Amino acid sequence: MRYITFDQSRPYDLVLLGRVAVDFNPVDYFQPLEDCTTFKKYVGGSPANIAVGAARHGLKIGFFARVSDDQLGDFVVHFFEKEGIDTSRIRRCTNGEKIGLTFTEILSRDESSILMYRNCIADLQLHPDDIDEDYIKNTKALLISGTSLAASPSREAALKAVMLAKRFGTKVIFDVDYRSYSWKNMDEVSIYYSMVARDADIIMGSREEFDLMERLIEPGRTDRQTAEYWHRRSAKIVIIKHGKKGSTAYTCDGKHYTVRPFPVEALKSFGGGDGYGAGFFYGLYHGWDMYDCLEFGCAQASMMVAAHSCSEEMPYADQVHEFIRKSKEKYGDTVCCDREENP
Repeated sequence: MRYITFDQSRPYDLVLLGRVAVDFNPVDYFQPLEDCTTFKKYVGGSPANIAVGAARHGLKIGFFARVSDDQLGDFVVHFFEKEGIDTSRIRRCTNGEKIGLTFTEILSRDESSILMYRNCIADLQLHPDDIDEDYIKNTKALLISGTSLAASPSREAALKAVMLAKRFGTKVIFDVDYRSYSWKNMDEVSIYYSMVARDADIIMGSREEFDLMERLIEPGRTDRQTAEYWHRRSAKIVIIKHGKKGSTAYTCDGKHYTVRPFPVEALKSFGGGDGYGAGFFYGLYHGWDMYDCLEFGCAQASMMVAAHSCSEEMPYADQVHEFIRKSKEKYGDTVCCDREENP
């Protein structure tokens, strides 16, 4: 069953809205950040990473964002252009705001942390005037990253984009993408997340992120209760992640599809979710069976936690297919998911 149908007459497959940052990942990893001396620079930010991953799969991608008017702003815009991502709706800040910087600490294959610099930040300067309704009218889907809702004027820009998407029949994807350092209090998180989620066709996030979103609605829900609640709003697909334990997609016909991560020797514990999103959307756009969409997303997630970067090493579709083939040869056909009927 196809749970989402896209308007194939529209030129853009996906337009994303949210955070673009610059990551500095240590080359001399497996030690505390204070002892690292050599770093490699990458484009970062969850929606930016998803955009790169989707573009490498051949999807036509656009982006709403604000970046700094300096050399690092040049860096991210030129990287997007090299990847074939349309940058016509990426604006430069005019009051000296700077692009976010992320320094990653890779202590071991299982333990990583992130140090963020987000004072006077560029991405949260996205303004409602930056939201072009013709751009939304000409894309099949709009992805809202939850971090964009953390402060004004970005939150109003995101809410305007969602309202226009609903008006024009553009599908709305909500990637919860909670980052504690961006928010002032937990009530704001629940209020603004739920405002977007109620209009979203697809919602994806961790169990913890759904708990934050639902804390003012009804705390303590099970995964199924969460999915049923958002299905009664607009959601056709609700994806709830449980880290290494896997993830489940709940669909509006009452079915659920559970997948597990592919075995891999991880380098870091972050970046997998962005690969998951890019891979899942690729399958969805091609009308694949739900398990195939999830399997492809899981494979790409596993590839990303084994990679040094979250953007530059995003795989191409043929590389993901080859990874799946080799994994199944080694571990068996049900390495990622058991294809069983469910009610």
